Amino acid sequence: MAEIVRMPKLSDTMVEGVVAAWHKKVGDAVKEGELLAEIETDKATMEFESFFTGVLLHIGVEKGNAAPVNSVLAVIGKAGEDISALLTSAGTAAATSAPVETKKPDPAPVKETQPIAAVAQPVAVAQPVAASHAVSSNGNGRIFASPLAKKMAEDKGIDLSTVSGSGENHRIVKKDIENYSPSAAKSSGVIHAAAAGTESYNDVPNSQMRKAIARTLSASKFSAPHFYLKMEVDMDNAIAAREAINAGGEYKISFNDMVIKAVASALRRHPKVNADWMGDFIRYNNHIHVGVAVAVDEGLVVPIVRFTDSKGFAQISAEIKDLATRAKTKKLQPQEMEGGTFAVSNLGMFGIEDFTSIINPPNGCILSVGQIKSTPVVKNGQIVPGNVMKLSLSCDHRVVDGAVGSAFLKTLKEILENPVKMLV
Repeated sequence: MAEIVRMPKLSDTMVEGVVAAWHKKVGDAVKEGELLAEIETDKATMEFESFFTGVLLHIGVEKGNAAPVNSVLAVIGKAGEDISALLTSAGTAAATSAPVETKKPDPAPVKETQPIAAVAQPVAVAQPVAASHAVSSNGNGRIFASPLAKKMAEDKGIDLSTVSGSGENHRIVKKDIENYSPSAAKSSGVIHAAAAGTESYNDVPNSQMRKAIARTLSASKFSAPHFYLKMEVDMDNAIAAREAINAGGEYKISFNDMVIKAVASALRRHPKVNADWMGDFIRYNNHIHVGVAVAVDEGLVVPIVRFTDSKGFAQISAEIKDLATRAKTKKLQPQEMEGGTFAVSNLGMFGIEDFTSIINPPNGCILSVGQIKSTPVVKNGQIVPGNVMKLSLSCDHRVVDGAVGSAFLKTLKEILENPVKMLV
């Protein structure tokens, strides 16, 4: 008997998933535990294994398309099994699913399916000048084309904005790409690259990660009453300490590693900052899990260094390097980005001197770290060369008051200016 494979809920905040890749095609044999697809969630791209053994009879969500959690992802059963009644009872829509196959198809032809506008491929669209053909786009510049036509155009290097669609509502279909002629496109008057006096843009669908970032940070910014505390830190001693540690040759640490360790030490002395807003109550965490903001292509993720205060420079450095590397390749697991009690965002490597961050809920605070800047400073009544770093602490006033946040920041400054205190 055929079994329905549904879109899994792979993280606590996931509401829909995107199929990043299929590892099987309709007609292929599938074993229980075998890799079936890769699903992009709001946090990472994760491998999805089959729960059933049989033949892949139906694909409900094409590669690159999104579908809600618990919707029909695929059907696995016996070869030749009629699954039309099963699909009807599951409430699938033919317009958003792949064709039902009752036998293994010839691998050569590829069937076209109706496009889902929300996940249309991004294309550059230019304003037409005296166009004499029907334009295959809506008023917002989105190109209407079948998935097969898009794939064929990509393989042939054809700009879809130069193709006239012959399908319904001027939709571009397979034969339009097969019959495409560059000279015909030029004669039609369509501009396929931005030129002087024209307007062009790219519409790029939001990824699951970008949607999650928008939801989470919008909720934080508009619901949590943020206030900001700023302080300058003399980094001369920290620079000397780092040089001495790295000169040892056993391992190398960054200034960010030192900041993370110093933050953990300061949090241990100021537990009211190591807190979460839980709605009806404030949770004061006895453990210290510092989240480290990492920039990736689609936005920002915050992997967690757990029990940070109990770890030394070498271990913190190694963990951050590993987490950052896997974050950039979307290999982090959801649990590696959950449970942080405090977060740090460092833009110093980009030359940013001073900035403020939006709190990562339910945390009560996030620390923003700027670059170390060589500047004249006053020491012992004399103006001398110095190295200064600016810190900015964003606080949720529901959790942390000004005096509490200021005391934490003062302690953090003292630790960074006297790095030996991190070892005590």
